[in-house]
Amino acid sequence: MDRTGKARWEGDLKQGKGTLSLGSGAFVGAYSFGTRFEGAPGTNPEELIGAAHAACFSMAFSAGLSGVGFIPTSVETTATVHLGRVDGGSAITGIDLVCRAVAGNIPPELLAKTAEDAKANCPVSKALAAVPITLKLVT
Repeated sequence: MDRTGKARWEGDLKQGKGTLSLGSGAFVGAYSFGTRFEGAPGTNPEELIGAAHAACFSMAFSAGLSGVGFIPTSVETTATVHLGRVDGGSAITGIDLVCRAVAGNIPPELLAKTAEDAKANCPVSKALAAVPITLKLVT
């Protein structure tokens, strides 16, 4: 199964602007130097990576919980993608996953193990393996 995303950029880095869209048509948004590096309204590639990672991890964690006999009521994940400077250029320097899962009376050790398995094995985590990824479970 193949998925697509599309982006168009016009102009130079600081004054230019772009649009991006998901192949499904579910999202179209504007991005710019300001939205990526200065906190201006709009989206940016790192935010989209965060959403993709949170969604993928949540699904993998849900599957893992079901696999150990605890069908979750909900799995809610926030992925914070850190953009920093490395060797004079911009780079994703880390991703922090914070997750709250409601899955009955699952023992805390089993919950933690299942979450770590999902972090290590969801397809987006695998694709981002060069980046340090942390995981925090909250109750």
